[in-house]
Amino acid sequence: MTKKDETGGGGQSRAASIPRIFEDDAPSAGLGRDYWTELKELYYFYLDEDSRNRLASMGRVRRSLTILGWLVKSAMSKLSPGRRLMVIIAIAFTFIMGDTSFALFGWGFSADLRVWGTLVLVIVLMLELKDKLLARDEIQIAREVQMALLPSENPEIPGWSTWCYTRAANHVGGDLVDYIELDGFRYGVALGDVAGKGLGAALLSAKLQATLRALVPDAASLDDLGTRINTIFNRDGIDNRFATMFYTELEHHSGQLRYLNAGHNPAFLIRKDSIEKLGASSWPLGMLPEPSYEEKTLEMFPGEILLVYSDGLTEATNAADEEFGEQRLEAMLSEFRSLDPEQIGDRLLEEVDRFLGDARPTDDLSLVVIVKR
Repeated sequence: MTKKDETGGGGQSRAASIPRIFEDDAPSAGLGRDYWTELKELYYFYLDEDSRNRLASMGRVRRSLTILGWLVKSAMSKLSPGRRLMVIIAIAFTFIMGDTSFALFGWGFSADLRVWGTLVLVIVLMLELKDKLLARDEIQIAREVQMALLPSENPEIPGWSTWCYTRAANHVGGDLVDYIELDGFRYGVALGDVAGKGLGAALLSAKLQATLRALVPDAASLDDLGTRINTIFNRDGIDNRFATMFYTELEHHSGQLRYLNAGHNPAFLIRKDSIEKLGASSWPLGMLPEPSYEEKTLEMFPGEILLVYSDGLTEATNAADEEFGEQRLEAMLSEFRSLDPEQIGDRLLEEVDRFLGDARPTDDLSLVVIVKR
């Protein structure tokens, strides 16, 4: 896992000339595919599921006209009142008034208002672009903060090898991976997944990390840890926002570990001659006021592997609307027995990226791989 930030900054010190911009963009590969992808994103962003279902029952011509009308209506509703009025004026100038002539005090006047309508639309576009660039700069700062909170390296734990990774579907994400050093001979390893994605999920993910780090050192048991985190999230949380978490503790030179699975995907324990699922034994954090949490223990032997993942792996969806799925993941597990943690992670990422193809990820993806030495 690295902290390399792949997103660009908010602007350039010197703007490129218009001809140079077209010269640079012209040879771009897959330009038509990118436009088609963005058109599909517009469709899903501006039209809710109910609207899409209604469109599916219409004929082709009626559907095309209805889509256009609904997209315009939805886009207008997302503008501020002042900008919405500017767009209405621009439409009136361009399509209704057009080339206007009138007389005033005996003098005749004529004007082509279509030019002014276009100018007003350009001004609205520039205002919206300004807002987007300001928001992008703020999100860039949020990304830098989130990257700084991630582990900078995988720790050396006697008797264990570990590797973790996370990538956000957007600029920032709601997944959490973390290592917590405990009392000199134990390490806590956590993978959490906050419901939703984007900036809101990222803020709650940072809250989960801070809460976990504050409570772990004094927790009497993982039952107690889950209960205390849930109390805080349920008290301070937002409706319909919760988090799942898999947390385990690795003791130096010992094969025994204890873990808590709070509503998270089942982890896979890859033994030499079998594969076991470590399913959730407790409710997600913040979902209910007073659920019970249960600490589990297991024994790992040299060469055995524990794989923990977020649902961004199994729910990765390609352009054909097919999910990667747990079954495809399970079919790969036996291949991992001779690999080290980083090789396992790279193999999984290569496979899911090959499956996605040109489709963009729709959810954050995180992995933790632990191998007993």
